[in-house]
Amino acid sequence: MSKALLRRWAPTLVVAMVALLAGLSIGTSWIMARHLREDANAIGHLYSGVFAGLNDPRPGAAEEALLTLGTLVREQGLPLVVTDGLDQVTAASNLPFEAELNDPRVLEYARGLDKLRSPIRTSVGTVHYGPLPTERHLVILSVLQGLTILGMVAVGVVAFRTAVNARRDRVWVAMAREAAHQLGTPLTSLQGWIEQMRHGHTPPDALADFLMQDTDRLARVARRFERIGSPTGRNTVGLGALAGRVAEYFRPRLPRHANPITIVVDAAGPGPTVLGDEVLLEWALESLVKNAIDALKGRAGTIIIEAGTSGDEAVLRVADDGPGIPSDLGLDIFEPGVSSKTSGWGIGLALVKRVIEENHAGSVGVVPVEKGACFEIRMAASLTP
Repeated sequence: MSKALLRRWAPTLVVAMVALLAGLSIGTSWIMARHLREDANAIGHLYSGVFAGLNDPRPGAAEEALLTLGTLVREQGLPLVVTDGLDQVTAASNLPFEAELNDPRVLEYARGLDKLRSPIRTSVGTVHYGPLPTERHLVILSVLQGLTILGMVAVGVVAFRTAVNARRDRVWVAMAREAAHQLGTPLTSLQGWIEQMRHGHTPPDALADFLMQDTDRLARVARRFERIGSPTGRNTVGLGALAGRVAEYFRPRLPRHANPITIVVDAAGPGPTVLGDEVLLEWALESLVKNAIDALKGRAGTIIIEAGTSGDEAVLRVADDGPGIPSDLGLDIFEPGVSSKTSGWGIGLALVKRVIEENHAGSVGVVPVEKGACFEIRMAASLTP
């Protein structure tokens, strides 16, 4: 069976296995209950028969009750071997083989029973006995229950692996789309500047600057994907300068007439500074800004990028006055594949979380605001060189 076909039928197989195991569990419980009920009935009959015989005033009633008791015990399937003081077999019931009492196998079988149960010494001899058939049945049922538990564990492992594979597939798809998006933005922008060049609407010097920006961005995108899986850089990065560079790139590419969007940078110079990978930090900040732009799609609004400090931490915030984050998403918004947008694929915020928390030992979260959404990044601040 191919992997694709297995992934396709995995949910159905898991449901079928769970149903089968549930049926086995219910079946073994029912069989156990039935055996216990039958044993209770048998013990009740034994007790009532002995009690009635011993209290019967008729001559010979007690002896008759004991004979009946012996018959009932044999009918219950209890293996019995009785030996006298000379270790000779005087009686036997429910042997697993056909044999005469003087057969050596009977005495050997009695010794085997003693390993399971301690023999009972009476005035008429020594009684060697083994387990009731119900006990053997219960052992079998216990094995079945164990197999059922193992089966459920196996189902859990299969379900977990299926979920992990499905999540991995979603992440791969999301990363492929993110790559297409990262490359598509500057490519679309380049096409727009080429049209401007053809019609002569923009001065050549300005076009050259814009074209160089998009070319540089394509180079940065290539470097970003090279950084995945590589050791994190440890360079001094000014968050204020980083915010200004990201805002400068997005401003000429935002709507300015219908539903205009404005980006404002609130930072005191190029700082604060942190030690980190500038390529990855720029990617994370751009993802937050792009998330805010998407949230404002179809409406006018303002995006504020704020860089500052709080104690010994550098703080970077990206806020917008859009519709905000749906309350049902909560912290799941940072999970791969989770998005509040119908057209989103849920990789941007997951990427931010990984870059900040795993690569830079920082934290990223949502700050409560009256309107819109505000994402906050916190990292250890470094001394300004």
